[in-house]
Amino acid sequence: MGLFNFFTQEIAIDLGTANTLIIHNDKVVVDEPSIVAFDRKTNKVIAIGRQAMQMEGKTHDNIRTIRPLKDGVIADFEAAEYMIRGMIKMINSKGWFFPSLRMVICIPSGITEVEKRAVNQSAERAGAKEVYLIHEPMAAAVGIGIDVEEPMGNMIIDIGGGTTEIAVIALSGIVCDQSIRVAGDNFDADIVQYIRRQHNIMIGERTAEKIKIEVGAALPELTDPPADFAVQGRDLMTGVPKQIMVSYTEIAHCLDKSISKIEEAILKALEITPPELSADIYQTGIYLTGGGALLRGLDKRVAAKTKLPVHVAEDPLRAVVRGTGTALKNIGNFKFLLQ
Repeated sequence: MGLFNFFTQEIAIDLGTANTLIIHNDKVVVDEPSIVAFDRKTNKVIAIGRQAMQMEGKTHDNIRTIRPLKDGVIADFEAAEYMIRGMIKMINSKGWFFPSLRMVICIPSGITEVEKRAVNQSAERAGAKEVYLIHEPMAAAVGIGIDVEEPMGNMIIDIGGGTTEIAVIALSGIVCDQSIRVAGDNFDADIVQYIRRQHNIMIGERTAEKIKIEVGAALPELTDPPADFAVQGRDLMTGVPKQIMVSYTEIAHCLDKSISKIEEAILKALEITPPELSADIYQTGIYLTGGGALLRGLDKRVAAKTKLPVHVAEDPLRAVVRGTGTALKNIGNFKFLLQ
């Protein structure tokens, strides 16, 4: 068994629409954007992750950048396989020895059987001998330290890049859930449209993401507001590069519709929650994880809508991968969570 362990490398992967994180030996060893750059002529991979991200929106005819995941699921098999393989190579940078792999990968709770198979096949083609899947809200709950085996109801909201996962968890299972394809990517698209409509300036997705990080807000009035952010783009009237200043209040207005959709899904999930678990959630409140949880004022907005206490997880971006890593480390104890 000891020899077998030596030849088996265990990794936990949070395969996200926006970012992919990998845990190996209890450490986050890879934290890269989920993007691959290909050479169109040879179809060879030029860059993966951060390097490919720097090329996005700036490529010429011979280079194309692909995001293999859309709405939390694999949209491009080949690119996903290259990306997983490339990110695993980042762990094995010495390259002299490549053992067989055991992987635990987290998936959205609203995923179909076909989409599950796609994740499995991509992982196997990237070199995995054993593949286990875990639902994102479950991984997030484990990652923030909730005892999922307890007969106690907890509500987790994981707002990622492609999907928002809302789940009520008790007794090692998801009792009821809502999975909607409104998340960080939609926020970026809203910002692109708003800047175009309101300021007549064309910006790219990377700039929109920067705006979201710097001045993104869920409420038009904040107690600790961020300073206005300078945005450069192309003036649609003259075609000349131009700079404008954008405030957090503007971004709060432009994100309002998408956040309202998330609020509706939260209320729907609360509506279908069994009464005994509703009583528990009244006591424990709602936990926010994922990159979307970092949006300023989102916790206050959800709390005002649901009249429940809302807690933002510590380091919400890594909550899911931490939980996936815990499940991997204690694979025997967490067998009930894995598929």
